[in-house]
This record gives sequence, structure tokens and C-alpha cells, in this order.
Amino acid sequence: MTGSASVSAALDAAGWERLLVDLVRTPSHRGLDRQEEAVARILAEWLRARGVEADVKEAAPGRPNVIARVQAPSAGRRLVLCGHTDTVPPNAPDPGDSFSGEIRAGHLWGRGAADMKGGIAAMAAAVAALAATQALRAGEVVLAAVVDEEMESLGAEALIAGGLRADGAIVGEPTENRLALGHKGLEWIEVSFQGKAAHGGTPGAGINAIVAAARFAAQVEAELLPALARRAHPRLGPPTLNLGTIAGGDQPSTVAASCAITLDRRTVPGESYPSVVAELTGLLARVEAGMPGLRTSVRRVPGGMATLEHLPTWVEADHPLAAAVARARPSGTGRKEAPTVFPAWTDASLLANFAGIPSVVLGPGDLALAHGPDERVPLAQVAEAARIYADAARRFCAPEGPA
Repeated sequence: MTGSASVSAALDAAGWERLLVDLVRTPSHRGLDRQEEAVARILAEWLRARGVEADVKEAAPGRPNVIARVQAPSAGRRLVLCGHTDTVPPNAPDPGDSFSGEIRAGHLWGRGAADMKGGIAAMAAAVAALAATQALRAGEVVLAAVVDEEMESLGAEALIAGGLRADGAIVGEPTENRLALGHKGLEWIEVSFQGKAAHGGTPGAGINAIVAAARFAAQVEAELLPALARRAHPRLGPPTLNLGTIAGGDQPSTVAASCAITLDRRTVPGESYPSVVAELTGLLARVEAGMPGLRTSVRRVPGGMATLEHLPTWVEADHPLAAAVARARPSGTGRKEAPTVFPAWTDASLLANFAGIPSVVLGPGDLALAHGPDERVPLAQVAEAARIYADAARRFCAPEGPA
């Protein structure tokens, strides 16, 4: 039996469907005590039962990463397969099947099925198959199942702080198994306006923070958004800004003393948090100049990140990692598709920018279903992803390619 055929047979026999059901049936969303711990234990025990070394190490109290390794007898490249074990909470009202793990019409349903426990199950299956067949001729494959990606990325930051080194990484977010070469950076920013309260019958005695926020929003729409459109990256497209929430004032008969806008800012290479803040404060200075006594401020939304900036990331299509994944895809999917761009932010940014690990994104599931009440993942795509991960690992870790 050839190496690829033996790996394929091992994937079929791995029992990953049961793992996926158990992962989805085990809640791991924010608000839970020891949020991802139960999922981490399930994953580690499944891997150990198949002869894979798996360590469970806390990134924060009660919140463990799982690190599993398969090492070849010969030196070669190291590849990280990275995914997150946390999910967002169920949608409200919860229809009652958020954690059902039910299989129907070829899909597995439940919170996290697409984002991204389907990817975790596929990565675990790939690692188990490589271990069972000893098909990895050179190098090492590391499965890193990390916590907290949906909030501050504490899990990925712990990997980086622990000195993780590798030659490449595949992050298994849902791309329907298309190869994504990168994505934009992300900042959640709060812009605050502090005015002066006064009676609604004498508004001239106050400084209306809501009016100030409206003037700022108008400047964003008229000036900043067109400027961002002209700043397009040749692969990632233009940076974007979305005004997401606004809150201010006390009651109709009081001049609003305070108001705050939160915004989503997607960045491209060449931009940074300081440059983003500088643009915003430039607009705010003009608002302040027109409303003497007004004070404004800009800060990151608390909880949106831990310590590392959420920068953009990009890998060229001819990079050895991207080339290995691209060559592996047809064997897993039977389809030839051009590489794409991932529309959301992922831990690939942290691995690439702060650990120096070139990273791409590929995983089963449709991002449009993630975080929604009908979240599900096609089982056929999970099986495809497992084959892609295993084949890409064999190609990338042994640079001359698999036997």
C-alpha cells in the first residue's frame, strides 16, 4: 500500500466523526467556568488512545491548550496545524439544539461545528493517521488546539510566549477547504465624547456629546472611507471601517454629556494601530475645534485582544507552504480553485507576525453559517480537510515531497 493510500485508509478508520460529535456536544463558549477544559480533555484523550503524544497545558487558569506531536525519523520542516477550541455562545433565543451534535443530511449540526470544531476533528484525524502509518518521512507535525480565539487569543499568545517555532502553519478556520493566503488585521476601537450636561430647554448652556459623535460619523463617511478605498492592497483589498454601536445621553430633556461609538477597523499591510489612531484623532481634533469645551478619546475596546496587535497577514502563492497545500488540495477535494482571501481575522496573524511562522487558512465549513442558529459542517468536507492536512504535511515537512 502506498503512503497516500495507507494514510487514506487510516483516516477512514480513525473515528473522527465520534470525536466531532463529542466536541460539539461539549459547550466551550465564553461565560462558562473553565471554558474549554472539557473539550481539551476529550481531544487529548482521543489522540492518546491512538498513540499520539498529547500535552494539556494551561494558557490561563482552567483554560488549557492541547499540543500533540508526530515526529518523523529524519530531519525536515515543522508544520503547525492550529485551531481553536472555544466558540461563541448560542444564539438567543436558543432553539434547544445548539449542542446536539446531530447528524442529518450529511451535516453535523451545533454550535462550533463550522467554527471550528470540524477543523479540529480533521486536524486530529490527520495527525492520528500520520502517526499510525508512519507516513511522515521527515520533519514534525504539531497540532495546537488553542483557547480563547473568539476574544483575546490567550491560547495563541501562550504558544508564542512559550517559544513556538515552526516553518509553516495551517489555521483550520472554515473556508470550505479553499486555500486562503491571508486576511486583514482587526482593531475594535471605542471613540468617546465628553461634553457638558444642561437642561433640554436651554441647550446652549451645554455641550452635546451626541451632536459631536454625529459630526465625527459624518466626517468618517465623507472623508475617511473614500481615503481607505484608495489604499487597497493588491491581494487583500481596501482597509475598512464600520461604525458598529453608539450610545449616549440620559433622557430627552437633558443635553447629552457623554456618548461613545465603537467601530471595527480592518487593516492592510502598511497600517498599524498607531496609524489608525492618528487618523481618527485627526478627525476628532476638528470636531473639538468646532465645539469648544468638548473632550474626546480613543482606545481599544476592552476584551478584544490580550497584548499582541491583530495585524494583517499574507503568504505569496509560491511560498513552499502555500505550494504544498495547493498541491494537496486536489487529492483531497478533486477540485482546482484559485487561492482566496479569508474575510475574518484569525490566529494566523499572531503566528505569522509574532512567531515568524508563515501561515495560511484552510478548513471545513462555511463561514457564513458560523455564529448563527443553523451552524453546521458537511461531514464530507471534514473528511476532505483531514486528507488535505495529512497530504500537505507530508509534502511540506519533507521538501522533496512524499513517496
